[in-house]
Amino acid sequence: MRSDTGHQALLIGIDAGTSVIKAVAFDPSGRQVDSASVVNRYHTAPDGSATQSPDQTWQDCARALRDLGEKIPGLAERVVALSVTGQGDGTWLAGRDNRPVGDAWLWLDARAAPTVDRLAASGANRARFEATGTGLNTCQQGSQMAHMQSHRPELLAAAEVALHCKDWLYLNLTGVRATDPSEASFTFGNYRNRQYDDTVIEALGLASQRHLLPPIVEGTELTHKLTPEAAAQTGLLAGTPVSLGYVDMVMTALGAGVYGGGGQDVACSTVGSTGVHMRAVRWQDVHLNAGGTGYVICLPVPGVVTQVQTNMAATLNIDWALNLAGDALKAFGQEVSHKELVSRLDGWLRQSQPGQVIYHPYISEAGERGPFVNARARAGFTGFSQYHGYPDLLRAVTEGLGHAMRDCYSAMGQLPGELRLTGGAARSRALRGIFAASVNAPVRVSQRDEAGAAGAAMMAAVAVGLYPDMDACVNEWVLPLLGEAETPDPDLVAASDRIFPAYRRAREALLPTWEALASARRTNGE
Repeated sequence: MRSDTGHQALLIGIDAGTSVIKAVAFDPSGRQVDSASVVNRYHTAPDGSATQSPDQTWQDCARALRDLGEKIPGLAERVVALSVTGQGDGTWLAGRDNRPVGDAWLWLDARAAPTVDRLAASGANRARFEATGTGLNTCQQGSQMAHMQSHRPELLAAAEVALHCKDWLYLNLTGVRATDPSEASFTFGNYRNRQYDDTVIEALGLASQRHLLPPIVEGTELTHKLTPEAAAQTGLLAGTPVSLGYVDMVMTALGAGVYGGGGQDVACSTVGSTGVHMRAVRWQDVHLNAGGTGYVICLPVPGVVTQVQTNMAATLNIDWALNLAGDALKAFGQEVSHKELVSRLDGWLRQSQPGQVIYHPYISEAGERGPFVNARARAGFTGFSQYHGYPDLLRAVTEGLGHAMRDCYSAMGQLPGELRLTGGAARSRALRGIFAASVNAPVRVSQRDEAGAAGAAMMAAVAVGLYPDMDACVNEWVLPLLGEAETPDPDLVAASDRIFPAYRRAREALLPTWEALASARRTNGE
C-alpha cells in the first residue's frame, strides 16, 4: 500500500508505559520500520503515592512522535492512522477546558489500601467480582476514586472526567473524552457486554461519581481525527485518523500471540520485571476463581476476552540473585557488569539439579497480587542444605518464577496447551525450558520487538480497513513471528510436578509468618 506521496504507507503505535513512552512505525504488513522513545518520569513518596504529571506525559508523547518523524522521511504524509495504548489502571482526572486536576495517580500508587480492605470486606464485593472478573486492588481506578471520595473529595469535585493514561493522550490527540472497552469493563463494568455496570459502580460506593465515567469507544470500529493543535505539536498532519487502543497488557499480548493460530488452547506470558500471564477465551468460558483474584480484560475481538494473573516481580528476582554474585566479586576488587552476569546464567543452571529447593518470588515491596493478593508477602527459600551452592540458589529462583507462573495459570482453570513468551526472560534457553516444564506445554517465542505498540497499530490497521477483521491482521502481523515450538523436557516436567505441591503448601502456610514479620518490622521502626 502506498500513501498519496507514492511512499509506502505507515501505521504508528504509541505505547506509553510506566518507564518509557514509545512511538513505533510499522508498514501495513506489520514490519517494524523504526521507533523513538522518551524516558517517562513519575514520583513516589513515603505515603505510598506514585504520581505523574499529565502535561509532561503529553509533552513526552508529542516529542516521541516528533523524534520518529526525524528518523523516517516524509512520515507525516505517509501515516494512514495511529493508535495509542498505555499503562493500565491509575486515575487521570481532567476538569474544565480538559486541564488536569493535579498529578495522575499511577497503578503503583498504594494509598487506597485501607479503602480496598474496606470494600473487599463488604457483602457487595463478590457481585462486583462476578461482573468484572477482576479482583480488587490498589492499582485500580475504582479503588482510587473511592479513596479520593473519602479522603480527597476536592479532586473529584474539580474533575469533569476520569481517564486512564492512554485516554489522556487520546484526549490530547483528538480532543475527545473517551475510554476503551477493556479498562471500562474490568474497572466499572461487565466483561460480557463491555458496558458500565451499575452493580459494580454501587459496590464501589461511586454512584454519585458516575458522571465522571467517559463514553466507551471501540477503536477497531471508530476513529477520531488528529486536531490541528496536536498536529502542530507532533509533526503529523491534522485529520489523521486516531484509534483508541486497549490497555497495554492486552495490546502486548495481542502483538506477542495470545490470540490466533487455529483455535489452540494458547497462553501468553510476558516475563520481564513483572510477570503477566494471560489466556484468550470466549467470555462464556471464563473461570472465576473462589479467591476473587486476577483480571478479565476484553480483547479487540468480538466475544473474546483474556483471563489475566500478574506477578508483582519476575526477573527482578533473577536480578537480585545475580547481584549477589556481583557484590561478592566486587568485595574482592573484581568488577563484573550485570550483562556479564546474565551471560553466565544458563551455565550456572546447568551445574544444578532441578526440583530441590523452593523459592517464593515475592521480592517486591508491594508483596504479591497473583494468584493471591497479599501486600505482606515476601520472598524466601525453603529446603537449602550445606551441600547446596550458588548455582542451586539460582536454580531455585528461576524455578520459583515457573512455579508462580503455574500458580497463576492454575487459578484460571486448566494449564495451557501452548505457551507463547515475550519479555527479557524469553531470551534464555534455560529459562524457556523451566517455564515449559512448569506448565508442561511447548513454548514459542515471539520475535516481535515492540509488541505493545504493534498491538495498538493492529487496531488502527483494522479501523481504517487495511484488514477486514483482527483475525486477518493476526495472521499476517503475529503468527509468522512466532518461533518453532520447544517441547518441555520430560525430566524437568517430572521434577516440577514433584515440587510444585510443596511450593503451594508452603505459600499457604507462610501467611501468618508474613503477618508476624511485618508486625515485627513495624515494632523495630522500619
